[in-house]
Amino acid sequence: MARILVVEDELSLRSTISYNLRRDGHEVIAASDGEQALSAWAAGPTDLVLLDVMLPKVDGFEVCRRLRQSSSVPIVMLTARTEEIDRVVGLEIGADDYVTKPFSMRELMARVKAVLRRRDLLREEMNRASRQAEAVIEIKGLRIDPARRRVSRGDEEISLKPKEFDLLSFLARHPDQVFSAEQLIENVWGYAAMGDTRTVPVHIRSLREKLEVDPSNPRLIETVRGAGYRFAG
Repeated sequence: MARILVVEDELSLRSTISYNLRRDGHEVIAASDGEQALSAWAAGPTDLVLLDVMLPKVDGFEVCRRLRQSSSVPIVMLTARTEEIDRVVGLEIGADDYVTKPFSMRELMARVKAVLRRRDLLREEMNRASRQAEAVIEIKGLRIDPARRRVSRGDEEISLKPKEFDLLSFLARHPDQVFSAEQLIENVWGYAAMGDTRTVPVHIRSLREKLEVDPSNPRLIETVRGAGYRFAG
């Protein structure tokens, strides 16, 4: 079901966790200290990491930090330390969950299932978004092909600049939704507007000149006074 790295220096607990995971059908890689954990990870990424905090050589917090530098693998911290600050630190450096010892195997297996389920749901959502982003959009007589980055109306191909295409694609994927200039900057340009949204009306004006029959009376990309812009679906 999943490839899981178990990092725990206490032999009996490591063996018990590994046994229960294998019984549930998972493949288990075990490590007894932080250096072994990092070596095991380098040898082949896993689907989940169960990571003790108090480890020899390299502690669990540092292992978590290093994994987060290159991966979004789910990490569940295991620790006997109960101070709230330790839990906060673990979560702030990228842990997905935190289990305090002593814990029952039933509880730990339930946490493992929950984290893996969240991972699967996230992957499904990302795949769905990717498929949606690549799907051809046909709306209001326009054909927008994200994969080929082409826009056409009938047999006529319409030449757009890169950001004009990105802006049109975003609006067309959300017909009849109103977006402020700040929201368009964030979703199309990929950064916070920080008060400077002047590029949005410039690109809207250029799109209207290329797409609208009468740019001064737009029927495709409408201005919603005081709110923003929308693609009329």
